Amino acid sequence: EIGIMKITKAIIPAAGLGTRVLPASKAVPKEMLNIVDKPAIQYLVEEAVNSGITDVLIITNRGKGVIEDHFDHAYELEDKLSKNPDKKELYEAVLEPSQLCNTYFLRQKETGGLGHAVLCAKNFVGNEPFAILYGDDVFISDGDPVTKQLIDAYEKYGKGIVGVKEAPTKDVSKYCSLKVQKIEDKVFNCTDMIEKPKPEEIMSNYSILGRVVMPPEIFEILENTPKGAGNELQLTDAMKTLAQTKGVIALDYYGTRYDMGNKMGIMKANCEVALKHPEIAEDFKAYIKELAKTL
Repeated sequence: EIGIMKITKAIIPAAGLGTRVLPASKAVPKEMLNIVDKPAIQYLVEEAVNSGITDVLIITNRGKGVIEDHFDHAYELEDKLSKNPDKKELYEAVLEPSQLCNTYFLRQKETGGLGHAVLCAKNFVGNEPFAILYGDDVFISDGDPVTKQLIDAYEKYGKGIVGVKEAPTKDVSKYCSLKVQKIEDKVFNCTDMIEKPKPEEIMSNYSILGRVVMPPEIFEILENTPKGAGNELQLTDAMKTLAQTKGVIALDYYGTRYDMGNKMGIMKANCEVALKHPEIAEDFKAYIKELAKTL
């Protein structure tokens, strides 16, 4: 039995069109919309780095060059800030994205769904297990980052890991449904799954939300998976094959998920992160309390 390979690579599919947050996402990629003072995608890269990842591939498309700019140096700005002793913290904050990890970029030439985006990463990943951080989902957790929780589970069970949450029945049809059997607290064996199920097809209220860790075999499965819902190559369909053959572990992770692909998610994220933000938390709390009286 060969030891389980360490997971050092992650991919972040960020090629979606952001239709639910138009017109904000017309010229600015939705992944660059901010939560207080950082763009959403920086939270994802930081989560990956804090989970032991050294190499991150962000899959983008036309018009998303600003994502690359964000993780690069901004020389004029850095130069200006570095010369001002009062701006030391700001200088470090501006510098940070370029120093988080090795960041790579690849364009998905046509929109072909999440499965197609993942398949684009085949050469980057090679024959290693890897993490996928869904580009719309920002997680804030007090303990281990969600990706780290999944990586730890992978190291323990040696199988693909899908991060799951129990969703209200009315929402399961928007996500996917898993057939699960409990192994231990918060950990399930998953043997089947279905993308966007009809009410009568729901196997459980557990849905995959935001994070997975996959073995490299997923690429070969994707190459042999027919197009699914929306005439797109669905990652869930490939993971379903994996679940039915080798089995997959479903982990009910801890952490708060913000869906940055819709307006409500963006507002909640900004509000809740602001309430914990060292710079503005106190003032914002007072403001919210006053505002609540008028509602």
